[in-house]
Amino acid sequence: MNSLINIGYGNIANAEKITAILSPEAAPVKRMVQHAKDENLAVDATCGRKTRAVLIMDDGHIILSAILPETITARATGNPASAPVHIIRDV
Repeated sequence: MNSLINIGYGNIANAEKITAILSPEAAPVKRMVQHAKDENLAVDATCGRKTRAVLIMDDGHIILSAILPETITARATGNPASAPVHIIRDV
């Protein structure tokens, strides 16, 4: 059965097909993303926002997400304890 996860802003990916979830800051990841864009293998799911995670799929496609890699990992594994905690205080 396919396990679908929310990767941000109404976009959904198949968690079973994700090979890696990477941060887009490293130069090798930037080169992989550019190569995927050149080969029409990149899917931009950021909805115009900053790319915060790069999902490498098992078929060679790359998905760009505006959600943090830690959050996507927590959603994929079903472990909310590993999700980052944001504390908002009323001042």
